[in-house]
Amino acid sequence: MKVAIIDYRMGNIRSVYNAVKYLGARPILAANPSKFKDEKIIIPGVGAFGDGAKNLSPFFPKIKEAIASDTPVLGICLGMQMFFESSAESPRARGLSAMKGKVVKIPTRLKLPQIGWNSLKIEKKSCPLFRGIKDADVYFVHSYHPVPKEDVVAATTDYGCKVTAAVWKGNVFGTQFHPEKSGRVGLKMLGNFLEV
Repeated sequence: MKVAIIDYRMGNIRSVYNAVKYLGARPILAANPSKFKDEKIIIPGVGAFGDGAKNLSPFFPKIKEAIASDTPVLGICLGMQMFFESSAESPRARGLSAMKGKVVKIPTRLKLPQIGWNSLKIEKKSCPLFRGIKDADVYFVHSYHPVPKEDVVAATTDYGCKVTAAVWKGNVFGTQFHPEKSGRVGLKMLGNFLEV
């Protein structure tokens, strides 16, 4: 099974590639939209929303086409934030608008960024990513999170306030945490995505 991992120069590409390969799939590092066609898509990413939107924008038409054709798409960390309309971090930048809502700074008194393991509370147990998984600990690195304007929150975590940890809308999946760095449970989630 081929999986296109979009390489838009925003972070954790290699670790996602290695995890997908370990699970038995055939990952393709796509540095431009012509490098993939009908494969499932993973959008990784670490960094600022504005830089992410700028670097990912050449892929926007291809990603939107994949979403419209029911191709499974997974966004990880910044990749998940790209599904939304905009971000307070970079007010002029625009995301994919695959989900209604805005990315905001986590309104917590705890230290930001949130770095490390935190408990995941699964809100939508029917979400295919969480098949065979109960609430577990996963690995986060972020200061911002999306606040959706539609019912897409699939999991949350607590970091002095409720934080959006995962979203799901049809064939579009997103995790604010890093499944590729979350041990066996993270690999299970990635495996579940590959089986969608």
